[in-house]
Amino acid sequence: MKFVISSLIIAYAFSASAAADDLRSSVLREAAIDAGFVPSSATRQKTNPDLVSLGHLAFESTQLSAGQDIACATCHRDLFGSADGISNAVGIGGDGAGDARVASGGRIVPRNTLPFWGVGGIGYDTFFWDGKVSGHGDDLVSQFGHLALSSDPLVVAAMVPPVEVDEMVGDIGHLTTETVESATVIYDQLVEQLATDPDISDAVLKAFGTPANDVKFENYAKAIAEFIRFNFAVQDTRFHEFVFGKGNLTEDELNGGLIFYGKGRCSMCHNGPYFSDFNFHSIPSPSGSFGKNGFGIDYGRFNVTNDPRDRGKFRTPPLYNVLRTAPYGHSGAYLELSDIILAHSDPLIVLNFQKLSSPQRQDIYQQLRLWVDEPVSQSAYTSKELSQLISFLATFELDAEREVISP
Repeated sequence: MKFVISSLIIAYAFSASAAADDLRSSVLREAAIDAGFVPSSATRQKTNPDLVSLGHLAFESTQLSAGQDIACATCHRDLFGSADGISNAVGIGGDGAGDARVASGGRIVPRNTLPFWGVGGIGYDTFFWDGKVSGHGDDLVSQFGHLALSSDPLVVAAMVPPVEVDEMVGDIGHLTTETVESATVIYDQLVEQLATDPDISDAVLKAFGTPANDVKFENYAKAIAEFIRFNFAVQDTRFHEFVFGKGNLTEDELNGGLIFYGKGRCSMCHNGPYFSDFNFHSIPSPSGSFGKNGFGIDYGRFNVTNDPRDRGKFRTPPLYNVLRTAPYGHSGAYLELSDIILAHSDPLIVLNFQKLSSPQRQDIYQQLRLWVDEPVSQSAYTSKELSQLISFLATFELDAEREVISP
């Protein structure tokens, strides 16, 4: 009789535990959908295969740079989850990958390289850390102003790196400024260079029905945008399968998900199909030794809007493949995912003020004044909760459609 009772108690406990797990799973699924998470198919744009093939070739070609020595694929590598694995990008004059590229002595581009996952998908129309290209159609905003050559923000964004001096131009005669006029000169040169590649010339003819010497640079930008949309489109992750299919999460992943959508308040900013609200927030982060504004300072969104309230604010980064894309933050100041998470809720624990210059400390104080109004400033984690949260973030992993060969 005692054995029967014990068996019944065990069976009841197991049933109650299973029911609790089912309830928690249901809560997490509902929270994700309420926060705008959708099936991966709802994010994907239709793409033209001929444009994708041309864009793939252009993406990997050093003929896309004025000095013919750097390509998109130089800094957006499969090895680093379509980023470059270093804190600040290294442009003209750099060589190799990862830390070797830093040691090569190339020009520092004082922002962390953003990965491409989901870029250009439906609803993804804000680009770069400061949102300097955003909107769509008549609402498009970019440094080209009313002279932008496309109403598609991803096409316009693809036209920016090849005309930025430190990134893909260098000191080549008249190509030393960043204006619409100088960009036009550079674009004409790049078209001539790209036309010398037989494979690219054939792909241009197939995609546009026009000889390579007769197309404009915006044609190449359109093709590169098409390739990015296709190659880095959101595919089903384990979290998609959990929310919309029959997939399961481990205990730690489930707990991490409930923290993400619950006490951690992560989803206040990391929401929607791409885990980003595409808005701008202040998370205290030093800008390293460089900084977009010099002296190790980066004013972020302020550089675009000139609104003092935007100083030190940066776009919420999407989270697909986040475990593969270290370092983190606009300046790559955080080498570990755990550190950037803690910087959201308890920044003083990860900031070393003794290593910062006086201007950098003043910049951090400004960021802290803004940070106190961010929803994550009121969250906190135990070490176990932090580990569970990272386990949950690992369920966002996916792969590209095609391999990218870096020059």
